[in-house]
Amino acid sequence: MARRCEICNKGLRFGIQYSHSHRKSNRTWAPNIKRVRVLVNGTPKKMYVCTRCLRSGKVQRAL
Repeated sequence: MARRCEICNKGLRFGIQYSHSHRKSNRTWAPNIKRVRVLVNGTPKKMYVCTRCLRSGKVQRAL
């Protein structure tokens, strides 16, 4: 499984999760990463890209 977006380099984020009784535990937030075919210099290539980059138009999907 890919852990980083190849466009924006977004990866895991770490933090603390608080329960209702305010007990603390470590947790991670993972970006929504998909393996898609994108156009790189006019040729289709498979890359791991986060959905934020896909939605914002930073990459163009190959059909």
